[in-house]
Amino acid sequence: MSSKIVSGIRPTGNLHLGNYFGALRNFLKLQEENDCYFFIADYHGLTTHPTPENLQENVKQVLAEFVACGLDPDKATLYVQSDVPEAIELYLFFNMNAYLGELQRVTTFKEKARKQPNNVNAGLLTYPTLMAADILIHRASKVPVGKDQEQNLEMTRTFAKRFNHMYQTEYFPEPVAYNFGDELVKVPGLDGSGKMGKSEGFGNAIFLIDDEATIKKKIMKAKTDSGPTEKNSEMPDYIQNLFSLMDIVSETDTITQYKDAFADCSIRYGDMKKQLAADMNEFIAPFRDKIKSIVSNDELLSKIAKQGRDKARESAQRTIKEVRDIIGFKSI
Repeated sequence: MSSKIVSGIRPTGNLHLGNYFGALRNFLKLQEENDCYFFIADYHGLTTHPTPENLQENVKQVLAEFVACGLDPDKATLYVQSDVPEAIELYLFFNMNAYLGELQRVTTFKEKARKQPNNVNAGLLTYPTLMAADILIHRASKVPVGKDQEQNLEMTRTFAKRFNHMYQTEYFPEPVAYNFGDELVKVPGLDGSGKMGKSEGFGNAIFLIDDEATIKKKIMKAKTDSGPTEKNSEMPDYIQNLFSLMDIVSETDTITQYKDAFADCSIRYGDMKKQLAADMNEFIAPFRDKIKSIVSNDELLSKIAKQGRDKARESAQRTIKEVRDIIGFKSI
């Protein structure tokens, strides 16, 4: 049965291989059978005070990358968060019933406040209520979230339940996490530790817009060692990371060749990295070419943004009208 699903991504730069395998590839499946709302969270990005020029360019870039990866504006509602002001009105209503203590206890708030003590703004504190508004403005029942957002989703459920209790209604659903389970592919970073991500540094991630020279430079800098000295040695994590990347982009015979070379101590990591770089570029190239084509087409981007805005606002306006009626806002 079709579900209403909402998910957003902050426009903080280019999408990387981890983004694609972590969520976007699965969004392609979701849009086929569900009522999906995918948005670019430019309001959320304001907590870090981007310049107007960077904000607009990042929004355009992410929108182009969404479409290049296969999200279809005719199948899913693909829109920019700031194009739907109704969500901000709902954000205000939820803030009226959110309490300082519960917001201060949110793990992501405490962590970000620790990292940026000179920029602990109200937007950072009320991030969970804006997230709740983004989800509940469409009365979504499922939300694809990572581990770091699970507490915020639980807060969304709290705000929905609190609203329903206060106004003696069952208007808002209590959305649950959409779990991709084994369908998610963990993409390791190039620095030898953890997953691929922007926060770990530019050189840790392969971006979908990276050119061939950049891909090769990053991969050739990936952590390795002098190689195994005993046959069938246990593989260090940072070497396993390279093989994990090969699993994504290389042919089975190529992977087997280098695994056998590792096992018999004949592996040459320089050759392996060159092969991985070539295979990675072949995988990335179609995304890169399509992104460049779309991001340079302002007419197409405007058309896609308008189509998404109209569809999202139709849903949002219906919700906010009904919420205002429930609360008691009536025309005099």
